[in-house]
Amino acid sequence: MLTRTIEQGLFDSYSDDIPTFLKKIYAARGVAESHLSLNLAHLLTPNFLQLNTALILLEQALLNQKRILIVGDFDCDGATASVVALKSLRMMGAKFVDFLVPNRFEHGYGLSEDIVKLAIQEKQPNLIITVDNGISSFDGVKLAKSSNIQVIITDHHLPSKTLPEADAIINPNLKGCEFLSKNLAGVGVCFYLFSAFKTHLIKSDYFTHHNITPPDLRNVLDLVALGTVADVVKLDQNNRILIDQGIKRIQQKKCAPGILALLEIANRPSATLRASDLGFSVAPRLNAAGRLSDISRGIKCLLTDDMNDARRYAQELEVFNQKRKQAQTLMQEQAQAIVDTQKVTKGKFAISLFDVSWHEGIVGIVAGKLKEDYHCPVAVFAQSGSDLKGSIRSIPSVHIKDLLDLLDRQNPDLILKFGGHAMAAGLSIKPENFVNFEQVFANAIQTHLDNQIPKVELLTDGELEAFELSLDNAQLLVDAGPWGQGFDEPIFYAEFDIIEQKVVGEKHLKCRLKLKDNIQVFDAIAFFQPPLKNTKVQIAYKLSINQWRGSTSLQLMIEQIHKAI
Repeated sequence: MLTRTIEQGLFDSYSDDIPTFLKKIYAARGVAESHLSLNLAHLLTPNFLQLNTALILLEQALLNQKRILIVGDFDCDGATASVVALKSLRMMGAKFVDFLVPNRFEHGYGLSEDIVKLAIQEKQPNLIITVDNGISSFDGVKLAKSSNIQVIITDHHLPSKTLPEADAIINPNLKGCEFLSKNLAGVGVCFYLFSAFKTHLIKSDYFTHHNITPPDLRNVLDLVALGTVADVVKLDQNNRILIDQGIKRIQQKKCAPGILALLEIANRPSATLRASDLGFSVAPRLNAAGRLSDISRGIKCLLTDDMNDARRYAQELEVFNQKRKQAQTLMQEQAQAIVDTQKVTKGKFAISLFDVSWHEGIVGIVAGKLKEDYHCPVAVFAQSGSDLKGSIRSIPSVHIKDLLDLLDRQNPDLILKFGGHAMAAGLSIKPENFVNFEQVFANAIQTHLDNQIPKVELLTDGELEAFELSLDNAQLLVDAGPWGQGFDEPIFYAEFDIIEQKVVGEKHLKCRLKLKDNIQVFDAIAFFQPPLKNTKVQIAYKLSINQWRGSTSLQLMIEQIHKAI
């Protein structure tokens, strides 16, 4: 285990309003006090490249009541972004706005030629707005433009050196874009576009002339929070503000009924909602529809204002989620069996797997699980028509989108198409190229890492004094959230004696721990942990709050457990 280093100068710079307990945590993350405020007033201004062009296009579409079509992605970020766009435009007076989401099995990802053909056939749009996709949709944009359809791309994925010939592209990662945060999720980009559009319409007196009340776009922040958490983007101050404000609205039930319905099914009370509940309880149920069928049910669940409809949609999503769990369990077992036959160890640079029976909607989850277990980039493929479609999950020291760019330049006939982020990517290859890809992929990562396997050690905030293990400090951490990627929730460590342990829920270990050289005893839980023979252990843990039958108590959430040295 490694302990974070506290920046003493930063620690000393904090005001006395911040408890010392939190000062140490903030200083270990290099966060200045000015970046701790989660007030909406501190959101960055929308100074995106090509923003003015997009606003003029949107205004013309609104004034002339053109048919506007939102084309989203088939995950939670794409679903929430679609709903933000639909709700925003409808609140602004758009009468002919609809959505279309690619079915991953029929149309593939993004604004493909197939989805544009379907759009023309079924929706006859004058303007297409992509959300959470489009930056790599060269052919689809070209077809739309040749069909006299205007295209506005809103996306956050990393662009290639060339861009689709859309009428406007809103993406913080465009070269030359001065928007300071490059970490927005797709739903965040979408929210910013329509926030800027509202301001633009106010300045042009549009709302006054049309007797429309300017919409309060804080009413879609619940969706922005959900999509941002689900896409596991880096939580800089801007994203933390968006998430925090959205969570507060959900806690007060000022949110989409669909979110409340999904929380009900997950047995998570909205009043004590945390960002992790969105990531582990709500998002997977929405994603399940996109993985096994299409995300339209999820969009309808989030779009409806009727709680009864929301509960019906949520129940349908839960059916998909249970099917997804079953398929995922089987695929993970099969993938592990292949890895075992290959005698893969923790000292491997990359893993690439394929089985003809695997489900293309679940390969990303399996890749993510193996990446966590083996600490190397993992590519998992499934059959998709005549091609193989794969998902890659990477590690911090390998920017996977950049690596695929390099692979594609060096092996021009190997990859059919690809796109993604630093930590995750999707790609397609021909079945006959799998063995070649497996070798080239591993070699490229080995070269990139200079033949050095990255050391993976748990990063902690050190040891706590006995008095610091308290319910008050656990509550301080809850209030200091949201925590997540790039703003990691604190993990501490200490040596304990296990004085009592029992298995609960068939696979989780509940125990009572006595702090070494101290008389205090603490409740703790370790998920997916069998009973331990050694009773003297070193434990890495999080402070958490356990609420049970009306009582509230401190509980240590065990992240890692070892025999004490």
